[in-house]
Amino acid sequence: MSERFSKLFTLAILLTVSVSLSGCTWIFQKGRRSDIETISALKSKLSDLERAKAELEDKLRKEIEDKEVNVSMSDKGLVITFVSEVLFNSGKAELREESFNKLDKVASVLTTTVSDLNIGIEGHTDNVPIKHSGWQSNWELSSARALSVLHYLEDSKGIDPKRLSATGYGEFQPVAANDAPEGRQKNRRVDVVILPKALKADR
Repeated sequence: MSERFSKLFTLAILLTVSVSLSGCTWIFQKGRRSDIETISALKSKLSDLERAKAELEDKLRKEIEDKEVNVSMSDKGLVITFVSEVLFNSGKAELREESFNKLDKVASVLTTTVSDLNIGIEGHTDNVPIKHSGWQSNWELSSARALSVLHYLEDSKGIDPKRLSATGYGEFQPVAANDAPEGRQKNRRVDVVILPKALKADR
């Protein structure tokens, strides 16, 4: 777990704040809930993510070794990053049949270890303009790819659609420079983000 991620949770405990995350709110007010109970509940959610990370790293060991998938903790939660070519053919948004087994491994954790947590699916592209694939822009392609993963998790794996959301970021959140093929490949990706569940104070 990243040090910054842990510090954010610690800061939320120490200060009287209201933090919105995934449509929920954390409210810390004196007398409403003891600090000990709140800290314990937060640690439980962090432990769920840590356990899910370990399970995913085990299930996806070969894909991680082959640099097809990466599993990491970030400020927003636990992120499973797929290189787009692992899931889709170039310029396409239909999932490749070969991708099903990889997504099934992720779904097995989503439906067990973190079955009460929400999931954000984010599509990303490089900055090469769309020319021949029929999409209006990289926005549409990245959005369609995120939705394809969402529908697979819902339709084929039975994940509650209330837990799912999809976003297309196009070329505008790169993780590497686009001036070399290696960087562009890293930017063409789909992130499956397991979001920490916000806690509501007792009223």
